[in-house]
Amino acid sequence: MKNSTTVERKSERELVVTRTFDAPARIVFEAWTKPELFKLWWAPKSTGVTLLSCEQDVRVGGGYRLEFGHEAAATPMAFFGRYLEVTPPSRLVWTNDESDDGAVTTVTFAEKSGKTLVVLHELYPSKEALDRTIAGMEGGMPETFAQLDELLVTLGASVGRS
Repeated sequence: MKNSTTVERKSERELVVTRTFDAPARIVFEAWTKPELFKLWWAPKSTGVTLLSCEQDVRVGGGYRLEFGHEAAATPMAFFGRYLEVTPPSRLVWTNDESDDGAVTTVTFAEKSGKTLVVLHELYPSKEALDRTIAGMEGGMPETFAQLDELLVTLGASVGRS
């Protein structure tokens, strides 16, 4: 049975996305923190969006910058921020500084019996900011996490796990 992704609005400003992955936390954490892996799964393929570049300096105070392209967009879209907390392989917290509507994102990785529960929590500055984002998250995150699932199968096989 495939693992499912839940996207749930917890309050006027909070969104929580959860999914269990059939991989150890250290491997799931690496998929979030190594640019060469992150680029393989982060953009939902069905949208036609591609992750053109991914820079990550995953340490407290370090930054990230993602540039996305789409055939309908004249210029790439950039998303960037800084890491507030980095606790391998259990927790990441970062800012989304590309606009005043940017959330603070917290991702936790809880391993049990070789599987990892990922909880992505976003706290937006206002109800309106979340309102503008939620449709894209509800549509995109299940596909994005399914792509991560596929990558983890490949990574697991490459380190002797199934």
